[in-house]
Amino acid sequence: MGVRSWLKPRIQDLLMRGMNDLRPDTVGLASGEVLEVGFGTALNLRYYGPDVKRVTGLDPLVTDGVKAVDQRIADAPFPVERAALHADGDLPFDAGRFDTVVTTWTLCSIPDPQAALEEMRRVLKPGGRYVFIEHGRSDEASTSRWQDRLNPIWLAITGECNINRRIDEIVEQGGFELSGLDRFLGQGPKIFANLYRGVAVKS
Repeated sequence: MGVRSWLKPRIQDLLMRGMNDLRPDTVGLASGEVLEVGFGTALNLRYYGPDVKRVTGLDPLVTDGVKAVDQRIADAPFPVERAALHADGDLPFDAGRFDTVVTTWTLCSIPDPQAALEEMRRVLKPGGRYVFIEHGRSDEASTSRWQDRLNPIWLAITGECNINRRIDEIVEQGGFELSGLDRFLGQGPKIFANLYRGVAVKS
């Protein structure tokens, strides 16, 4: 394993722990068989409620050998499966398998988010829910202009994170109907802190 491969999951884990106080209001809505797209370093596991039966986590990030991740999975009160997969390809699951799909700070980094959402919709049961919290485009004109200016630079630095995606529109274009959406500012600079917390169903 190279130095970059060793460092990436550990740095991501450190940075994303700062979002932990925002996770429960989204992750706590999940129930039944859950597909978590953007599983990362398993930070969401502790916030799932008692109605969750199993979590299947997808993420291209390889976390082999990261003790904190292994411990979070071991501590979960339900079975957890991991797969190192990209979400915008064909998912190896039958249609209608999952009761809930979850993403947290994930849609910014998927190259083709609409393709990913269409696959999430396919594997979601009729009546199932997609719950998410994501960062994205501001409704404030001055902030959104700066997001557009800086997005190519930020994308080059991070290799994957877009800061100017209109999350609600992407979700609807993926075949979902929003049943609830909360827009608010998190901590930090506005270009990064415009948050979308929502619940969606198959349209």
